[in-house]
Formats: sequence, structure tokens, C-alpha cells
Amino acid sequence: QVQLVESGGGLVQPGGTLRLSCATSGIIFEIYSMGWYRQAPGKQRELVATITIGKSTNYVPAVKGRFTISRDNAKNTVYLQMNSLKPEDTGVYYCQANRGRYEHWGQGTQVTVSS
Repeated sequence: QVQLVESGGGLVQPGGTLRLSCATSGIIFEIYSMGWYRQAPGKQRELVATITIGKSTNYVPAVKGRFTISRDNAKNTVYLQMNSLKPEDTGVYYCQANRGRYEHWGQGTQVTVSS
């Protein structure tokens, strides 16, 4: 059974930091590209960052320079380090494992940036 479990969300003040984790099981982690997505209230889910099998990374302009995606193949886990958080970063953050036609999602973790 495939499981992706996100953790590390919470309430943080603007300018603060959070580190999200996504622990996976039931997949051969090292052959999957991984991504983080987010969904703000009333909006569609959007891509935040991706990391390939070879650890190449890609970020949307809104988070570039503030967020860092990384992966630990030994722990079957992908991370999202979020610095200089802004209120517009608020949303539910989801991790995704992707290998062509195979796609798996976690349940999400809430991130709220507010003073």
C-alpha cells in the first residue's frame, strides 16, 4: 500500500520558517520524481517545487530564493524548507510522487502564515 505522509505544518508569523517533511512507503522512492504543491482557500492546487531522481530542482517564481526542496533516498523522504514566509504562502501543502503514469499524493499539511 502506497502512503505519503506530510508533516511539519503549522501557524507561523510572517518572516518565519517551517520545514515540511513527506515520508513515503510502498514505493521505490529513488525512482520517483517528487513535488510539493499547495492549495490556498478558494483556489486551485498549484505547483510549488519539484525534485527529480537526479536531484535537479525547480521552483515557481513566487517561492524561488525562499523555499528549498530536498530528498533523502535513504529515508524515503522529501523535504520543503520554507524561509521568509508570507501570508500568501498560506494553504494546504501536498507532496506528490510521480513516475510517468504513476502518481501518488499525500493527505496534506496545513500552513498558516499570519500575525
